[in-house]
Amino acid sequence: MPPTTTPPTTQAAPPLLLCEALGFSPQLLLDDIINVANNAVQDGVNGMEEFLQKWADERVARGGSSNIDMETTTHEVEQGLVAFQTLLEYHTDIAFDFFEAWCLRNIFMIPNDLPVVLPHQEGLDLTVTPEQEQELMDEIDEMRKQLDGQRKLKRMLLRANRTSSRRLKQAQTRLSYLSSLSGPDGSTLETLHELPPRFVEMYNTLSLLPLLDTPASVDITEPGKRPWETSKTGYMNWALGQLLTKDEGAGHLAVDKLDKAASIVGTSEELRRALDSGVKRRLDHAPGRDDDSRMDESP
Repeated sequence: MPPTTTPPTTQAAPPLLLCEALGFSPQLLLDDIINVANNAVQDGVNGMEEFLQKWADERVARGGSSNIDMETTTHEVEQGLVAFQTLLEYHTDIAFDFFEAWCLRNIFMIPNDLPVVLPHQEGLDLTVTPEQEQELMDEIDEMRKQLDGQRKLKRMLLRANRTSSRRLKQAQTRLSYLSSLSGPDGSTLETLHELPPRFVEMYNTLSLLPLLDTPASVDITEPGKRPWETSKTGYMNWALGQLLTKDEGAGHLAVDKLDKAASIVGTSEELRRALDSGVKRRLDHAPGRDDDSRMDESP
């Protein structure tokens, strides 16, 4: 038998108007019907398999044949079931292909010259000019822009809400810390609040006070001794004064020369010892030594 071909349909898919009128897609309905038929074929094949398997077992039990006859019988049953299932599926596919094509060309087919108006479209003016269509498209674009703006605004509001919540938690943490410093009546916070103005007032008062004059340094030297001979502090003061005098410039060259000449002769301690020994010698040879000694030892 030559294979039959399905005639081409004039309408490959049902129009959207038909789907809107019926409330479902005709192609989905036809697919469900074909699936039900295929399931029925499969159930018939399964029932035939159970019947033949039972018949083969009874035949082997009655005849008492060997294992070879049992395997041969089982193999024949399986081949017969495969051939039976293939034949049923082949005829089922051909039949329902014709059924699907006939339904789409006759039952679920709307001619192009047939005006169809659905109940909810009755009275509508569907004659739209290109200008009106362009206006509608522009309006749709504008509404899309507004929708995008609202979405962006919503994202910004959510971000600002999260930021405000985080700052609120930080402020509550600081408030709880400051509240722990205050007493039950809030006296400590009031005292701390008054401190900055008082500090400012104290600073302004101190800035108006006159500057303190530095008192002049008093030279405490023993009578008859030079400043560098009194003590270490006196020597340091004298040396510092000499350095300052050198930095000041003119008027002190002669003193510097004498200082250098004295340093060449000897140190201040050596000169003091020499002077003391000379004075003692003169006092030893001078009359009235005992009286002078007593006068020197007196306070």
